[in-house]
Amino acid sequence: MTPTRIHRPAVRGWRPPENTIYVGRGSDWENPFRWRSREALARVPALDGSEWEYETRISADGMHHAYKHPDGRITGHKIRYMTRRECVDLYRQALLEPTVDVRLQRGSLRRITVEMVRAELAGKNLACRCGLNQLCHADVLLEVANTLEAEQ
Repeated sequence: MTPTRIHRPAVRGWRPPENTIYVGRGSDWENPFRWRSREALARVPALDGSEWEYETRISADGMHHAYKHPDGRITGHKIRYMTRRECVDLYRQALLEPTVDVRLQRGSLRRITVEMVRAELAGKNLACRCGLNQLCHADVLLEVANTLEAEQ
């Protein structure tokens, strides 16, 4: 049977189905880029000219920043919350591309790696509080955990 994502309702006494691991808030696998939070801000446009990039400075939704480039020119940027898709895309990027500035920390000590995901989550159903009709980082984990290394 193919592993799937399971919705974990916020009700007392809920028990996950057999062979299921919870990957949402408070777990080792949670997405640190929390939708509509300070941890998920985007700079628009990105410094390299692309549509958006992860905002790592102390900012807030709706702020404007001027950035002085090494060549002396100044560009203006708006700060906004990332969309759900951008939060999930950034999680995927941080997991799959070790060169990305963002780190996925596990227990504040170890960086989550593709090898860890495959070793601990392969063949398991993954539960999160996101609705099944919403984008979720658990979909990224399912894909990575159940993809053979040769396919990468």
